[in-house]
Amino acid sequence: MGYDIVIHNGTIITVNTEFDIIANGLICIKDGKLQRIETADPHLPLPQAEDTIDADGGVIMPGLVNAHTHLPMTLFRGLADDLPLLEWLNDYIFPAESKHINPESTRLGSLLGCAEIILSGTTTCCDGYFYEDAVASAVYESGLRAILGQGVIDFPAPGVPDPSANIKNAVAFAEKWQHVSALIAPSIFCHSPYACSAETLRRAKSAAISQGLLFQIHAAETKAEWDQIQSEHQTSPVQYLDRIGVLDENTLLVHVIWVDDNDIEIIAKRNAKVAHNPESNMKLGSGIAPVPGFLAAGIAVGLGTDGCASNNNLDLFQEMDFAAKLHKVNALDPTVMDARTVLKMATIDGAKAIGLDKDTGSLETGKQADVIIIDTRQPHLVPMYNPISHIVYSACGSDVRDVVVAGKSILRNRKLLTIDIEEIMEKVSRFGASVFYSPSNSVNANTL
Repeated sequence: MGYDIVIHNGTIITVNTEFDIIANGLICIKDGKLQRIETADPHLPLPQAEDTIDADGGVIMPGLVNAHTHLPMTLFRGLADDLPLLEWLNDYIFPAESKHINPESTRLGSLLGCAEIILSGTTTCCDGYFYEDAVASAVYESGLRAILGQGVIDFPAPGVPDPSANIKNAVAFAEKWQHVSALIAPSIFCHSPYACSAETLRRAKSAAISQGLLFQIHAAETKAEWDQIQSEHQTSPVQYLDRIGVLDENTLLVHVIWVDDNDIEIIAKRNAKVAHNPESNMKLGSGIAPVPGFLAAGIAVGLGTDGCASNNNLDLFQEMDFAAKLHKVNALDPTVMDARTVLKMATIDGAKAIGLDKDTGSLETGKQADVIIIDTRQPHLVPMYNPISHIVYSACGSDVRDVVVAGKSILRNRKLLTIDIEEIMEKVSRFGASVFYSPSNSVNANTL
């Protein structure tokens, strides 16, 4: 039979259970799925296909999974750097969002974010923001796979001026996007335990359960949050969330830095998942999440970039490098967070953290054909003794040459096929030129 796409002439890193690495690899794709993954027989012609991609000796691997981001926040990249989290949020980001975020600007920033993650090898992301309907529109246009969470918070927010309508708004978003595309799954994203009341958290989780959705929440991100929850509820953020009944196998906890052994035990017992964001955590001075402890407890941990306002990019290759090195120096142990472990966090474990591991995150027959090709003909990638080590410690997003999602090419030879990046960058540049900021809630600009 003829295939839709055949990829050949590269080293395949499967990230399957055995972590098979296949030299002179051959991948055959049909109807959006991986049909054959094997070593090419040099004595036989390539299988017939509508499209054949020569990897040119590069690395063929699963598309990366960004377990936590805020795509529209590309609009605020570098807006207010080098500040503590709460000052950054309250004095800069929240005011900027209230003035500048609308459906059109959200869609624009999301398209820029989609372009950025495609160009750096991410094929799946888990997003949470306001006006998520506009985010979903952009993601749908880009061809990416995504979990998209409508933001819930207990004060007026973009698109939800009346906080009492926050859950209703999230449910309406979920119902609209539940069956639009096989690549998009809606979610409910509560900002944090300090920005949402216990009642809001319970209602949001109940809505997520009734719709069969992933429930996302920033949790235990800073010492200030820990102090506040301890003062108000006489317990830790994780134990508070457990007490009100929002932790289960369909809960994604984001950041999870300020935790102890009891918290880790609770997360493991509830089978909740974690999204680790080392660069954002470092930049905001929030602390170091005990990821080795999470992994030892059997908790699924994915890797995320967070938004561009606190990172300032969406490159998961860079995130892998930081994740591995941060925990080595923190533990004073160079064997901690080895390359294989970190690569899994950015692929199959990230997919598991957001509930998509049966579909993506590894190259295995029957799974969705989410594949990237890395151009290894680069000075910083020569010689290559260990391709897994190279991916984590040497490669960068700009080395990604081709991206396929669900059997459809969306990046070919570094050219985006679904997004007019020049037009998007021009519009975002005009948006940025209109934004002026200064401290103490004085962000001002014309709307886009």
